[in-house]
Amino acid sequence: MSRDSFNHVSSASRDLADDIVRRVANLVSEAEAATKPLELDPYRSQLFELFVMADAAGFVSENAEIDLTADNLCRELASLWDLTEATQDAMSSQSKIPAEQLGKLRALWSVLRLWMEWDYAWKRWEEFHPRDGK
Repeated sequence: MSRDSFNHVSSASRDLADDIVRRVANLVSEAEAATKPLELDPYRSQLFELFVMADAAGFVSENAEIDLTADNLCRELASLWDLTEATQDAMSSQSKIPAEQLGKLRALWSVLRLWMEWDYAWKRWEEFHPRDGK
């Protein structure tokens, strides 16, 4: 995570957010090495656990001091993997995106989709599971 963006938050929060982003990136690398999609276990379960950690820390909110919503998490991963530069270079030279970056882009799409789906379901849980049993 960009340290400059979060000077006003505790170092423990920054460290936790950095750890979550790093663990998501490692999970993507593990799935790629095994040539398995993130949508299948054990990767899906592990990614969901990271989502739950981020949510419990209050990071899965656009108003959070540290924003790990789907969009911002994917921005962090794209930056980590230099995907912005790779795609801009491919566009400017009208060439294909290198295979490694293309694989990362596909993985990024999976992370984005899963994270968004879980966030949506998590936010609507109470709506479908009222506490008073009605």
